[in-house]
Formats: sequence, C-alpha cells, structure tokens
Amino acid sequence: MERIWQVLEESPIPAGAYTIQGLLLSLLLAFLLGQAIAWIYYLTYSGLSYSRSFVQSLIIIPVVVALVMSVVGNNIITAVGLLGAFTIVRFRNMLKDTRDMVFIFTALAVGMASGCRLYATAIVGTIVASAIFVYMHLTNFGSHQPHNGFLRFTLKGPFGPDHPVLAILNRFCSSYTLLARQESGYGGAAEYAYQVKVRNINRTEHLLAELQQIEGIEAINLTMQERLLEV
Repeated sequence: MERIWQVLEESPIPAGAYTIQGLLLSLLLAFLLGQAIAWIYYLTYSGLSYSRSFVQSLIIIPVVVALVMSVVGNNIITAVGLLGAFTIVRFRNMLKDTRDMVFIFTALAVGMASGCRLYATAIVGTIVASAIFVYMHLTNFGSHQPHNGFLRFTLKGPFGPDHPVLAILNRFCSSYTLLARQESGYGGAAEYAYQVKVRNINRTEHLLAELQQIEGIEAINLTMQERLLEV
C-alpha cells in the first residue's frame, strides 16, 4: 500500500511526456473519482428537482477535463487554442442550487488534478470533499427550525406570569411568542394568539387536553404548520 501511494505521489512520468498508459491511468482515475462524487451527490441530495443528467455529468466532467489537461500539457499554444474553442460553447442550463455549483467545481478540480498527474492530490481532495458533503448532510448543518404552530384561545380573568397556561407551554414547547392580545369586551375575557415551537408534534393532543382543563379557557385552536421548504 505504501508503494502504491509513493508511486502516486512521485508521478514518475514528467509533464508533457504523455504515454498511452499514463493517459489511460489519468482517465480511469478521473472516472472513478467522478463516480465517487456522483454517488455522494446522489446520497446526500434533498431537493425537489432531481436531474439524472446532472449526476451523469459529474462523472463525465472529470474525465473530459483530465483529457483536456493531457492534451494541453506544457504547450501554451495548444492551451490558448482550446481556451478559444471553449469560449464558443454556450451553457444554457442554469444551476438553481449553489450546492450543485460546488459539485461542478469539485469535479473540475478532480479532473484537473488527474490530468496533471497529481494523483495523490486528486484522491485526497475527493476524500476530503466527500467527507465534508456527508458531514453537512448528516448534521443538517445550516437548517433553520422556525416556529411550527399557531395557538389561539380565549381566557377569562387575569393572565399573569405565573398562570397555568404559561406553565403548560413551558412544558410542551421549546419556545413561544405572544403575537396578539385582544379584549373581547364580554365578561372580562381576552383572546390570545401565540406562535409556538412544539417539542414533540406527537404530543399536541396532550397539550390541548391540559389546556382544556384550565378554568376560564375557551375556543382553543392549535394549527400546526408544515415544515418550511428550504431552497
């Protein structure tokens, strides 16, 4: 294993002296690493507009870039010619997700490293990038958990900081915010509107049952919101 890694790091064939064996090795490595990137994208994808062609492109891009780097080599004239040829191509497919753009750049970088015979760099870069993608997916990093419910009720009598309603909300909700309080003008009753974040959605019936046992409370209405769509 150490010998294989030493060969990858040394890259014995100098830049510009490309052989068929070296070209095949570069293209094969680019293909395998592109497969790894595509699988990571497939397994961690959580959007709505999934594209099979985009996943396939993540496999093809490293191979094409590696081939381009092999053609260019140390020839500046060829590099300028290829750059001029690529400027003619227009990409009409707009990427709607910045995460897709990151995968595209990762595939490009892996293809460049493979084509330049920086095999160790290509392998380590793919492993590190894949580990970061998996970490982001498993930890759900960056997601925002807003309030998930809207509670309304009518209450007669005073409503102080030690009222049983607040004790119940503290037990069932991780947070709650009073949105509105409106006097009804009948029997000293007032209507309250709260935005709540229920700890366990499966226990909403217990929350309503305990609220109904409080004296003077009426017209209890709890509306649970669907999880917000993140784009």
